[in-house]
Amino acid sequence: MPKRKIEISDYANEIIKALPKGVLLTSKADKVNSMVIGWGTLGINWSRPVIAVYVREGRYTKGQLDKNPEFTVNVPIGEYDKRIIGVCGGKSGRDIDKIKEAGLTIVDPEEISVPAIKEFPLTLECRVMYAQKQDLSLLDEEINSTLYPQNIDGTAVGANRDPHTTYYGEIVSAYIIE
Repeated sequence: MPKRKIEISDYANEIIKALPKGVLLTSKADKVNSMVIGWGTLGINWSRPVIAVYVREGRYTKGQLDKNPEFTVNVPIGEYDKRIIGVCGGKSGRDIDKIKEAGLTIVDPEEISVPAIKEFPLTLECRVMYAQKQDLSLLDEEINSTLYPQNIDGTAVGANRDPHTTYYGEIVSAYIIE
């Protein structure tokens, strides 16, 4: 499939606006898997273009990233099937093949081993430069109690007791699948 290379800064606004609605973080170790993320930071760290993504400790994706420290961030452009967000955000890759269940089309990457997703065509290919588990004791109490309730099991979808690991991914390629 043809890809049009892009300058990240030309699409920063679209990426930031899409994040709270849900974008896909795709990983590949045991299998290709996409999860929905709604938090992220786009910028320059260590003189390189970076996106920081946040993955809870109990997520299937965390194990995938720890085995293969590469990922793609896949952002929708225009209309898309909302069922994709439901499948990739509401189910675990431990239990199902989300790519098949959500009807996603994988596209060969350019620089890394993790594919892009045709249905969410704005793609950032990333290599993990740094990862750090969050220390919940350092968070604001309101954020801590709301987003990290200790009475909810770490395997639960949504807010639960598990802290996130922040993965800083160097963006090594950026394009739109056409």
